Amino acid sequence: QVQLTESGGGLVQAGGSLRLSCAASGLIFSISDMYWYRQAPGRQREFVAIITVSGTTNYANAVKGRFIISRDNAKNTVYLQMNSLRPEDTAVYYCKADQRIPKRDYWGQGTQVTVFS
Repeated sequence: QVQLTESGGGLVQAGGSLRLSCAASGLIFSISDMYWYRQAPGRQREFVAIITVSGTTNYANAVKGRFIISRDNAKNTVYLQMNSLRPEDTAVYYCKADQRIPKRDYWGQGTQVTVFS
């Protein structure tokens, strides 16, 4: 059974920080590119960050310089460190695993992040 278990969401004041975690099981984490997406009410789900199997990272323009994605292959876990949070960061954050071989995509259930001013 493949499972992506997210944690770390919650309520935070603008300017504060949160760290999201996504623990993966049932897939080959070391050959999976890992993503964070988010979806705010009334908006499309949007890409936030990626970290590839080789450690390459990329970020959406909206979060560049504020968020950091990382992974710990020994723990089968991907993280999203979110700093300088803004109310517009409020969304449900989803973890996605893209297993390369065989090609399979998996999604977590999402975790709510609410930023208040």
